[in-house]
Amino acid sequence: MTGRARGTGAFRRGASAAAIALLVSIAIGSALMLVAGKSPGGVWAAMVTRTFGDPYQIGEWLYRATGLALTGLSVAIALDAGLFNIGAEGQLTAGVVACAATGAALPAGTPAVIAIPLCILAAAAAGAAVGALIGALRVYRGAHEVITSIMLDLIAAGVALWLGNVWLFEPGTTNSAPIAAGAELPRLPFAGSAANVSIVITTAAVAAVWWLRARTTWGLAWRAVGSAPEAARAAGIAVGRVQLLAMTGAGALAGLAATNLVMGHKHVFEQGLGSGTGLLGISVALLGRVHPVGVVVAALLLGFLSAGGLVVGDLIPKELMEMLQGVVLLSVAATSAWLRRRDREAGRA
Repeated sequence: MTGRARGTGAFRRGASAAAIALLVSIAIGSALMLVAGKSPGGVWAAMVTRTFGDPYQIGEWLYRATGLALTGLSVAIALDAGLFNIGAEGQLTAGVVACAATGAALPAGTPAVIAIPLCILAAAAAGAAVGALIGALRVYRGAHEVITSIMLDLIAAGVALWLGNVWLFEPGTTNSAPIAAGAELPRLPFAGSAANVSIVITTAAVAAVWWLRARTTWGLAWRAVGSAPEAARAAGIAVGRVQLLAMTGAGALAGLAATNLVMGHKHVFEQGLGSGTGLLGISVALLGRVHPVGVVVAALLLGFLSAGGLVVGDLIPKELMEMLQGVVLLSVAATSAWLRRRDREAGRA
């Protein structure tokens, strides 16, 4: 079988897994709506019409999808290198703290041409530092990245709260001082919603990852390490170095999501800001089949569930839609395992 044929087969399997997972998730969501005493058709229709019929809700959908795309991309590039980055939550937290602290420390009159790049770099660097630590523990000490990611998520949350209480929070609040006006990103014209031009940063990040993955020797190396590390090592690829750099890049991407939350929306660091976005990034990466374009599509779909779940809060409990986002993750994982087993059995036959 040629490489082109193998690639086509993998794409078809990935697309099939995503499609089946979505259909299963919709079916389970519909069943839950019936249990809640609501008509699934009416609820789904209301989600679509209320979301896309209101410019404000469209903006809220794009706002949620922007953060999910970056954390999903973070998980995806690690998976490409054979690593499971479930630490995007902690990396995002580090990025939020660094971005807000940097923006608040800038003089009030700092021009945007200086303030915005400094805050972006601070967010990416903080996330990259956490990702690099996970990668270094894996490469140099053999510590599994899943375990260290979980531990560092908890550590990052604790350190963020400690820094807030000691230095950042304004007296009597759980909010830091606002960032300099020059560090704020402009809002998009969606009726006052939280959508902002961090979507441009996200688009650039997606394009950069796609180009690196598809058009460079570095992208070939990290995918080779992810698919067959021993073969990659035999071919002269420094597997440990690739894994370390992949985890560092993954952390930087998760940290960049702070630009959407801090610079584009809240303009402060507050306790729990962005909570859950990193974990949902896992669903985005798996549903998007690790491909940058697929990640964007998956982020838009899960962003729709998140935003749409709020607009139908008068019809169904919002917890039901939050549960459905978890169902998507389980459906993707189960479907992928089933398709792999089916392909193995077909190959033996």
